[in-house]
Amino acid sequence: KVANGDFDKGILICGSGIGMSIAANKVNGIRCGVCNEEYLIEMARKDNDINVLSVGARVIEFEKVKRIIDIFLETKFLGERHLRRVEKIEKIEQKMKEGK
Repeated sequence: KVANGDFDKGILICGSGIGMSIAANKVNGIRCGVCNEEYLIEMARKDNDINVLSVGARVIEFEKVKRIIDIFLETKFLGERHLRRVEKIEKIEQKMKEGK
């Protein structure tokens, strides 16, 4: 739903968050990060404009997951110099889609 534009952001929860993140990042248009710390999710949103959050339910407590989700939903992408990085990722995705 995120990749085709139905939603701006998505949240995945599994045991570690790692497997779901790997699978999600195979989908063009998805920039998923495993973030089990508040600082990591803030930086992932500000600098990399992740649009899908993956968290591990077995590695962090529920209250911390709620804080991480709040940060994910509230933190804005800074753009500017970070935009080049996101555009490079999108170019790689486009090349893969075209089979190049």
